[in-house]
Amino acid sequence: MYNPSAAGVTVNTESGNRFFVYEVVGLRQTDESDSTTNPIRRSGSTFITVPYNRMNQEMRRITRMGGQIVSIRPLGEEGTNGHTTPTVSQEQTHKEAQPSKPMTETKAKKAKTDDIPVNIYKPKDPYIGKCVSNEPLVQEGGSGIVQHLTFDLSGGDLRYLEGQSIGIIPPGEDQKGKPHKLRLYSIASTRHGDHEDDKTVSLCVRELVYKHPETNETVKGVCSSFLCHLKPGDDVAITGPVGKEMLLPDDEEATVIMMATGTGIAPFRAFLWRMFKEQHEDYKFKGLAWLFFGIPYSANILYKEELEKLQAEFPDNFRLTYAISREEQNAQGGKMYIQDRIAENAEEIWNLLQKPNAHTYICGLKGMEGGIDEGMSAVTSKQGVDWFDYQKQLKKEHRWHVETY
Repeated sequence: MYNPSAAGVTVNTESGNRFFVYEVVGLRQTDESDSTTNPIRRSGSTFITVPYNRMNQEMRRITRMGGQIVSIRPLGEEGTNGHTTPTVSQEQTHKEAQPSKPMTETKAKKAKTDDIPVNIYKPKDPYIGKCVSNEPLVQEGGSGIVQHLTFDLSGGDLRYLEGQSIGIIPPGEDQKGKPHKLRLYSIASTRHGDHEDDKTVSLCVRELVYKHPETNETVKGVCSSFLCHLKPGDDVAITGPVGKEMLLPDDEEATVIMMATGTGIAPFRAFLWRMFKEQHEDYKFKGLAWLFFGIPYSANILYKEELEKLQAEFPDNFRLTYAISREEQNAQGGKMYIQDRIAENAEEIWNLLQKPNAHTYICGLKGMEGGIDEGMSAVTSKQGVDWFDYQKQLKKEHRWHVETY
């Protein structure tokens, strides 16, 4: 996938020492609820102060007691009807904030502070690799040209991680007589490469073709056309790798929600191969991966056979949901886009996001972001939660990853 903004910024947040207030209704009378010290108002609402690293456990406890969470607010913000939410003493806050940080935070920091390869090869001195293979991904009846390309890296020391990108410098010069500038593409293979020998890197590239707005002439993208028509043995100038925003968490128990359109599938192919296909000793994924994939036609389902094989082999850990815009209809009778699938599953996605080790990744067309936000807002508003505030918190915790164009 062509990626014009692959270089990400690492954000680490000390989240374990913050507190949130749950407003709960409907608690049954049980020995457990009778012993609670949380204040209960005449309205029947119970307000429970929860440290961040116990949010998920407290939700389960509330459910066991028959309660329903109607709102979640950071400690100290105004509550409903103008009342201020209950506070805890400084001593209690200090005491409860002392336990070690959640596993997800610790592992996220590890993933961000370990040896992440960046810019091993720069534009002035790129690595010259060779095309190993160039395979079509669009089936008969599909639209456009999309290719899976694999390049040999055995002659250098280029290494990378899942979620990173590499730069490709197309040969030749532009209209001003200067060498073409590099284009960034998301890597579609794991760190070990498609051959699992640490000697290759793969890309998923769509040939850019459009009509010139003034002349109406057909124009083809310089770099994408160069790549899509490469032959095995052809030289390729490669730079990078770059990017830290889309890295896969080290946590083998994580929940990973992926939303892709078209060649935005590239980093998620790398994720899924790492999770399920390779089965290396240093990484045994045992969590949940859920891929939402938007495409125009069934023939445009990139890596279809491989994806569905993984789904069949790992039904408890991998979910696959397509949105085929030209063949399916949404609830309103319009085209089925990825944001429609998100809206259909927003409640379940929201529940999964409550897990402190849940991560969401979005890659592909920028236009899908607004629809995703709209679908999530419809669910969170019922809980008294502002989706955009919650999303900001996810970003601060480095659990909401976006790479769109």
